[in-house]
This record gives sequence, structure tokens and C-alpha cells, in this order.
Amino acid sequence: MTGLLEGKRLLITGVITDASIAFHVAKVAQEQGAQVVLTGFGRLRLVETIAKRLPEPAPVIELDVTNDEHLDTLATRVAEHVDGLDGVLHSIAYGPPSTLGEDFLAAPWQDVATAVQVSAYSLKSLTTACLPLMPHGGSVVGMDFDARVAWPAYNWMGVAKAALESTTRYLARDLGPRGVRVNLVAAGPVRTMAAKSIPGFSELDSAWEKRAPLGWDVTDPTPVAKACCALLSDWFPATTGSMVWVDGGVHALGM
Repeated sequence: MTGLLEGKRLLITGVITDASIAFHVAKVAQEQGAQVVLTGFGRLRLVETIAKRLPEPAPVIELDVTNDEHLDTLATRVAEHVDGLDGVLHSIAYGPPSTLGEDFLAAPWQDVATAVQVSAYSLKSLTTACLPLMPHGGSVVGMDFDARVAWPAYNWMGVAKAALESTTRYLARDLGPRGVRVNLVAAGPVRTMAAKSIPGFSELDSAWEKRAPLGWDVTDPTPVAKACCALLSDWFPATTGSMVWVDGGVHALGM
């Protein structure tokens, strides 16, 4: 039986541990026939170790999305492992401590600027860096957390995610003529290393499990990974600039 991503070549960012959503996207993608290349930031040895836990060990290249040299050479370095790209997963976000859980009014612009650059502008940076490898189009999928409302403690990261959502729409507009689709998956809370750094996360995930009409397992990234892989496949050929919620249905409810 042919896999959903048979023959696809994917660049997956954001793997830190085997609990990362990005790791599970890479795992499901390989199970569905894709060839995967991972990127790592800062802890390359750790990412290389985690990459060996995939069904097929995946190559790892270094990528700091705020480093122009890394971005300028990304296509060349990826091309050492695959002869092009059909899809890219953007699973990158970071905010200094002052932007999460602290007084929203007290965060300095420098910290806010870092959160916006790494968490939102980087979608543009990563996508344009990969365009030389996507001459026939492809799919870019970003990871989101619903930014339509103000969440407890999420603060400026919520603002950055709102910027990410807007960036997606503008990229979809400009890259559609090139055959490149750009969409987001808005996931419910999943217990990853990144999530553990968010103050108040444990209260959020326990409430989510109770409210989700379909139920929600904060320890299982697989539903999110499957949605990402579906968007990376050819099964959404006319969908771009969109956000797909994978949150058990919580987004559809009032308080």
C-alpha cells in the first residue's frame, strides 16, 4: 500500500526530544514514505541522537533562523541529502522569560522583538531560504497555538503567534503563483519540552482535557503530527493561508 507521503522530500525543524511534535511529524512522515531531513539549533548532538530513534535515521543540519549565513546556505546544505523539497515543517518558537508569564506590560521591546523574529518572521525566513529547492511548488506547514484570544501567561508569545498567523496569509498570497501552499496547524496543549517552559501550562492542559468535545490527551502528539502530514501531502491541493485546529474541538466552544 502506497503511503500518503510516498516519495516526498521534507525538511523538518524543531526536533528537540522524542516528545517534540516535530519528532512525531518526522516519524509519521517516514512511516508514510517520506524522506526526511532535520534541522537542529544549539544542541546538534542531542538532535542527532534523537534522529536515530526515527524509523529511519535522518540527517541533521544546523539552523539558527536568526543567522543570515545559516539561511543563505540552507538550500545548499539540504541539497547534500535530498535533490529538492516537497514540504517544510516550521516548528520554531522562542520568547525570553519576560515575554511569558511575567507582567505583560513590563516586557521590554528587545525581548518582544526576539519573540516575534524567532516565532513569526522566521516562517518567512525559512520559507524563502527553501524556495530554491521547491521549483515545482510544495507545502509549508507551521505550528500555531490559537491567537484569537488572550491566554493566561502566554502574553507576548500570543502576540507573536498572531503575527505568525498573519505572516501565513501573506506568504500564501505571494507564493501561491509558485505553487507553494502555506498553512498552520493550531494544536491543543501537548507536553513537550517547550510547553513545560510556559508558566501555568499544567493548569491549561488539565482544563483542556475536560473541555474538549472529542477529549484531549496532552501526552499524545500523534493527532497533531497526522494533521501536519496531511497538509504536507497532495491531499490539500487547493488549501492555503488556512489554519487547521487539532485541539479536540476546544476552539469551537465559548467559555
